[in-house]
Formats: sequence, structure tokens, C-alpha cells
Amino acid sequence: MKYPAGAANVAGAGREERQSVAFESLTDAEIMLRAGADDAVAFDHLVEKYRRAMISFMFRMTHNQAVAEELAQEVFLRVYRSRASYAAEAKFTTWLYRIATNLAVNYARDHRQERMAGSVSLDEPDAETGTTLDLPDRSLSAEQKIVRQERMAAIRQQVMELPERQRMAVLMHKYQEMDYREIAEVLKLSESATKSLLFRAYETLRVKLQAFV
Repeated sequence: MKYPAGAANVAGAGREERQSVAFESLTDAEIMLRAGADDAVAFDHLVEKYRRAMISFMFRMTHNQAVAEELAQEVFLRVYRSRASYAAEAKFTTWLYRIATNLAVNYARDHRQERMAGSVSLDEPDAETGTTLDLPDRSLSAEQKIVRQERMAAIRQQVMELPERQRMAVLMHKYQEMDYREIAEVLKLSESATKSLLFRAYETLRVKLQAFV
């Protein structure tokens, strides 16, 4: 049966809604396997689910909204290109963040001088909420606001200056709320090595940020 244009749109929206509900009962790995079989709706579902998280992860690496969005898009492009070879041997998020981490490391290496020369801006919007990371707090005095801004800038700067693996581990642990096992799988380390890596990173930050504690 041939649908009128409007009816076709309604029918299409209905199908997508039913498929979206169906995806709720599947794991990400199972949905990715469907995407690997050229199910475009399955792939779009994963992009929509993790797009903000990817932009947020890349934004914390680059402190540049446009670059973060571009890198996040590249992550999903690589996921799409690898869809047919995907094997659900690990959690989908582990595989996804491994791709993102490799891409972020390569970007950081290629733009090391630019990153080191750049200043940390407190006025850049958060990639996930669209708001600035340092919202004004009227309960703070002018002096307290300055101290808070200086502390936030120092934290970001010191995180960015950590060795690459330590920086990635901190970003995944602190900002993406990934546990030791997940981080270990992304970085291809043992859990004990991951804990040691994070301990060294946090200890370095603690020492360097003592003036702001």
C-alpha cells in the first residue's frame, strides 16, 4: 500500500518508536551486533545514547567545543567502519572508549605545542549541558569567587599536564565514572596496574595542587 507523505512519516515514526522500545531490552553489545548486520536504526540508537558522553570526554581533553564535536563524530565514524568486524567479547562501552582514547591520544600528540601554549578558559560551555563549567554562586564573596576560579583552572591545567595514560585514566575515572575494571580493559592493563596508575596520577595532582587545598 502506498502511504500519503504525511501518513508515511507517521508510520515511520511509529516504527522507530517501537524499535527504540525494543532496544531497551537489549544490551549495547547486542544492539551493536545488529548495527554490524547493517541495521541503521540500531547504529543511530547507539550514537544518540553515547553522543553526549563522547563529546564531553573529548571536550575535557581539548577544551575546545568544535574540536570535541569533530573528534566525537570521528569516533562514531570509526565505529561504523568497524561494525561488521565487531565481536561482543567485551562490553560495548569498553570497545567504544578504547577507540575514543586512541583518537584522543593521537590528537593530543599532534597538537601538543598548541595545547601547552593555550590557556584554560572558564567560560567555555560544558559539552553535555551547554552551560559554563563555573556557574556564578551569589553566596560567594568576590574574593572567594576568584580563589575558586583559580583552583578550577589549576586543576584542569594539571590534569592536562599528566602523562597520557594517567590523564586518560583520570578522565575516565573522575568524569566518565568508569570503574577500575572498565578502565583497565580500555587501556589494556591489569586492574592492579590501573589502580597504581590512578594512585600516581592523583598523588601528583595532590602535590601540585596543595596551594589550593
